[in-house]
Amino acid sequence: MRGPHNIWRLVRTGATLERTGAMGAILDAVDAPAPLRAGARVLGWPFKWLGDEGDPSQPPVVRALTALGPAYIKFGQILSTRPDVVGDDMARELRILQDKLPPFPLSVARAQIEVELGQRVDDIYAELSEPVAAASIAQVHKALLRDSLEPVAVKVLRPGIERAFRKDIDAFYLAAGIIELLSPSSRRLRPHDVVEHFEQTVLGELDLRLESAAASEYAANTADDAGFQLPQVKWNLSGRRVMTLGWAEGIPLGDNDALDAAGHDRVALSERVLQLFLNHALRDGFFHGDMHQGNLKVAPNGDIVALDFGIMGHIDEYTRRVYAEILFGFIRRDYKRVAEVHFEAGYVPADRDVDEFARALRAVGEPIFGMDATRISMGKLLAYLFEVTERFGMETRTELILLQRTMVVVEGVARSLNPKMNIWTVARPVVEDYIRQSIGPRAAAKDLAKTARVLARFGPRMPGLVEAALIRQAKSEPHRHHSDWRTKALWLVLGLLIGGFAVFLGVAGAAEGI
Repeated sequence: MRGPHNIWRLVRTGATLERTGAMGAILDAVDAPAPLRAGARVLGWPFKWLGDEGDPSQPPVVRALTALGPAYIKFGQILSTRPDVVGDDMARELRILQDKLPPFPLSVARAQIEVELGQRVDDIYAELSEPVAAASIAQVHKALLRDSLEPVAVKVLRPGIERAFRKDIDAFYLAAGIIELLSPSSRRLRPHDVVEHFEQTVLGELDLRLESAAASEYAANTADDAGFQLPQVKWNLSGRRVMTLGWAEGIPLGDNDALDAAGHDRVALSERVLQLFLNHALRDGFFHGDMHQGNLKVAPNGDIVALDFGIMGHIDEYTRRVYAEILFGFIRRDYKRVAEVHFEAGYVPADRDVDEFARALRAVGEPIFGMDATRISMGKLLAYLFEVTERFGMETRTELILLQRTMVVVEGVARSLNPKMNIWTVARPVVEDYIRQSIGPRAAAKDLAKTARVLARFGPRMPGLVEAALIRQAKSEPHRHHSDWRTKALWLVLGLLIGGFAVFLGVAGAAEGI
């Protein structure tokens, strides 16, 4: 439940970070300024004795996040892909959180499988191994199907995981409320909406039926992508808490030594993983939202294999075009156009100066071009970008949170394979291809065809809609100045429909004349 009692959870969070030594390690890793260091230590130290001690055998930050629970582990997984933000040493330590957490007993997993699938484990699988990977939400076992001896991966949710996440999320809501109350300027970042978005993402991840559906859709979209493959879902052996897929052999994408020993080209892999993500996001509007090293393997033939489809992102076609234009503008170093796109999409308030915003974006983009990526401080770059968004009153776009977060994660994965990789150079061919396909005369023709189909479907209802709107307008005439936004919006939609229908009739008439 949400409420003030969650203050205890937040206090214990700070206390656990202090008690495990994680507080100092995190402040050092992000090169925190002296005032922040002093404030964090002064506020954390008095409550140190209330913190969870965690597993002393683990590094401090891993120890703290593991003790705090699954939501905090998710945050650590993101940081594990950003050595340029937290440093190489901490990034390596945090990779433990990707798939090497303490597992729950095999006996518990067997019981869950039997309850979920309604069959005895021994009747389904000829063999069921001990856990081969354990993450924040579920763990994976290798098995052999009894009827075919095909190797499969069996994913089983952690017992009580729903309650554990709910406890964390409730505390996050409280923290968001406190932040908005104490720091009005933070409201533009919409902390409450960010937590709500995180909650919806997590709830989807806790139902493996939805993950199976996502994996199936993802496989259909990417069937023709060269150098990329997905394991097949076994629908008859999957349910809400259990999911069975084909077994994927390969080397974890984060194991550079093993990749080198196997003769794989890490430079090519770094470019491919980034370009695959951009293709899926721009071309399909449906992308893997958790592409850290623990969810990616390299098959013996060199293909990249994606695993774990609990977090998938979806963006509509309009947003994809906006995102592509922004990327394309950065690639061409056309900061004026990037600024204009932000204004056109409503990402920046209309009362701000577009030229000034373009200059601020230039200060973000120029350091990246022509510079060895190893010399770019992503931490400083992100800090400056945050200053820019604050100065121009940009609000957090919840529909882009997962896309932006995944872009950060994928870039981190790519740069862990090739530290000299430059994101803009690698992204250019994918973005240019999307721009050619989706922006221009061909795209306009497709849009017009879609509009015509919609108008054709709604054509029989248009007289009734217009009549109903006119009747409502006549009844509310004495109170015209009190009419609400819904009436105005309806008139706008009707106007667009009528205008579009007229255009459609004109085009059709012209076509007949031809």
